Amino acid sequence: MNRHVRRWLALFTALLTGPTAWAIEGKVVDARTGVGIADATITVRGRVIKSDSEGHFEADAQGSQILVRAPGYRAAQYPPEALAQSGGALRLIPFAPKALYLSVYGIGSKALRGAALDLVHKGPLNALVIDMKGDRGLVPYPSEIPLVRTDGARAITTIPNLPALISKLHSEGIYTIARIVVFKDTPLATARPDLAVKYANGQIFRDREGLAWTDPFQPEVRNYNIAIAVEAARAGFDEIQFDYVRFPDVARQLHFSQPTTRAARTKAIEDFLIEARRQLAPFNVYLAVDIFGYVCWNENDTGIGQQLEDIIKIVDYISPMLYPSCFQYGIPGYTNPVAYPYEIIHNTLENAQKRLNVSPKHFRPWLQAFKDYAFDRRAFDAEEVNAQIRAAEDFGTDGWMLWNPRNSYIDIRLDH
Repeated sequence: MNRHVRRWLALFTALLTGPTAWAIEGKVVDARTGVGIADATITVRGRVIKSDSEGHFEADAQGSQILVRAPGYRAAQYPPEALAQSGGALRLIPFAPKALYLSVYGIGSKALRGAALDLVHKGPLNALVIDMKGDRGLVPYPSEIPLVRTDGARAITTIPNLPALISKLHSEGIYTIARIVVFKDTPLATARPDLAVKYANGQIFRDREGLAWTDPFQPEVRNYNIAIAVEAARAGFDEIQFDYVRFPDVARQLHFSQPTTRAARTKAIEDFLIEARRQLAPFNVYLAVDIFGYVCWNENDTGIGQQLEDIIKIVDYISPMLYPSCFQYGIPGYTNPVAYPYEIIHNTLENAQKRLNVSPKHFRPWLQAFKDYAFDRRAFDAEEVNAQIRAAEDFGTDGWMLWNPRNSYIDIRLDH
């Protein structure tokens, strides 16, 4: 049944059932070229639909705002009358975030935040990734979530007024990404041992950094992190990025609330992301997931629940961590990754795309902006960073993000 037939059937149904059943027909298009955008996400009256291969969609939008987004573009919100005023076209503006990372502490440091903003204003950077829940489980803003307020996550405040911060960054043209570290969470695991990953003897598991983890099978753990994501979206972030959406990568046998078979692991991650997507739908924020670089090569879940083919069906962006220093076993044809930053990034992205058969715009990688620690201890300064950026842009990703755990980017001179 073609879309014209469906349209007439919808109109006929509307005549029988009343005005709220009237369906509208529209098309999501590129604001610059007018070309239809396939697989765009349209949210109307709480219902999420996708555009077809030419950008067309149909929905019941009587008196409702129309929320639209698609990887590679700025998200947009239109009033219901916009379709009539625009001839049925909803235009999205192309946009590629190019970001620096700021930690829980970095966003609160006048020196680190100021240096990052100076770099952004010089270009070509236009985005920031900001910790809303960092690697140590700390939540740096005045959260209203009861468990966040009582489990030790609010040990510090580096963002006194989150909506005001996001509003200010938006006024400067900066795209904002909320990074939320999910299952690695020392405050929650220690305050609630019933939610923690444990050793066989019942003691709380600690990883190589001495940090505790929470059980991905536990609904309360999932809801805790989704609630933080909803607060970030409500504050105005453009994108929610989940990190450590996985099981711990250790060989030792650990205890969870369910058996950790491959199927169980991948389903736990999938269920978390599906529920997060559902609760975030009213905010029209992009949803991204950080993954290990080797997940792009491994055809299984890498033993941690990250199955590439499952994740891409749920999120807008996959953000592989493509730091050459982390490819300790190399990739096919390259045994010394730090000597070939361009090839590591480009070949890994290319391999992932071949597996998934999706647009390159669904990828936005993390790139290395820190000194090598695994091979020859070389600095990753302008030459190495720009080689990685060229690889991402040659591949066609929707931007890229630079990672430095100390938030120090003073030696980075980016090609324009």
